[in-house]
Amino acid sequence: MSPIFEELDYRETPIGALSLRRRHDLRLGEDVLEIKLGDAFLMSSRFTASEIALARLGLADVTSDAPDVVVGGLGLGYTAATVLEDAGVGSLVVVDMLDAVIGWHRDGLLPLGPVLTSDPRCRLVQGDFFALAAADAGFDPDRPGRKLDAILVDIDHAPEDLLDDGSAGFYTTDGLTALARHLKPGGVFGLWSNEPPDDAFTGRLAGIFAAARAEPVVFDNPYQGNMVTQTVYLASVAA
Repeated sequence: MSPIFEELDYRETPIGALSLRRRHDLRLGEDVLEIKLGDAFLMSSRFTASEIALARLGLADVTSDAPDVVVGGLGLGYTAATVLEDAGVGSLVVVDMLDAVIGWHRDGLLPLGPVLTSDPRCRLVQGDFFALAAADAGFDPDRPGRKLDAILVDIDHAPEDLLDDGSAGFYTTDGLTALARHLKPGGVFGLWSNEPPDDAFTGRLAGIFAAARAEPVVFDNPYQGNMVTQTVYLASVAA
């Protein structure tokens, strides 16, 4: 059996103390990996349904035969790995602000690291996703101005619950309009949220994109003994 608790890495970052830890859950009989930023949980390997749904729902709305995809936020890698499960995906760029998180995957410290780093379609890029979204050059340092078929984002807890104030402008009408210009005709924007659907945010998306909707993702939380609702927002530009 694994140790009950083990801190695998700890780093000070510009947005707070980052830690990766593994604990053995005696109740569930399994190891759980967790990423924390300060006192806040960023991700747990015990709860991945909505991260996986972000990839599957986003790709389902894409019309391209070989879509070029950007994932904002690497985390434990579930969204990116699910994108790569689709053999038709042409390319994937994963943008993360934190060198440490990228290093955990490249060094094989996380189980999905080898999946991502061994796939020639996938590149891990260190950068500020929100700054890149606002810039003309976009997300691919090798191809400035490149247009994408899908941009899937899992960074903040929710549009109104941010990890850092620096991303606040992204969720405004101006910020989302800037993001939309990086999509090809018919391209899809997907956003993960830790909260139930927010009609106001869906309405904001609908004012910018040709179509917008919120997809609830419901799953069981055995620790709290209840069902949890998170959200994947989906919006597409005109074809």
